[in-house]
Amino acid sequence: MPQEVLKPGEYRVSDLSSRRETAFDLQPDADMRAAIARQLDLPGVKKLRFTGEISPSGARGWTLTAKLGATVVQPCVVTLDPVTTRIDEAVERRYVPEEYFDDVEAGAEMEMPEDTSTEPLGAIISAYDAMVESLLLALPLYPRTENAELGEAVFAEDGVAPLKDEDTKPFAGLAALRDQFDEKS
Repeated sequence: MPQEVLKPGEYRVSDLSSRRETAFDLQPDADMRAAIARQLDLPGVKKLRFTGEISPSGARGWTLTAKLGATVVQPCVVTLDPVTTRIDEAVERRYVPEEYFDDVEAGAEMEMPEDTSTEPLGAIISAYDAMVESLLLALPLYPRTENAELGEAVFAEDGVAPLKDEDTKPFAGLAALRDQFDEKS
């Protein structure tokens, strides 16, 4: 049976050396960056580099350690203008045999572990997938242009005084009472 053809950044576990690290340096070209931008629903990925190594860990596990460097373009959450962000992140993924995850019954409730870098070991370790996932996790959640301000939206039915943000603050009523008291004095 012929072996599966590997994509760039993918490594067959059976081909990795159990005695030394396997280095990688992924620098997607413009077409690959455009595809990643579409996949992550971004206007653009200007630069992207993922360098590191895959090394043996324990009896049958592997550890991927890398540096992610990227320059991405996202829409501003207020104005929708493009916001360019530089991302520099250290990445670590531990790949462990499936037995590590077998202790959990299907459908059983469990707490989410603090360590989210551990993944099941399959036949292939994909540095490319780790790069894209790490980029997604590193993106700013609410990118803003430098002077973008949301402003205050005020809504109310006809004949009703609108409730403003200031009115919802716990001590707003006390300030109004204080002001009334000061006027009487």
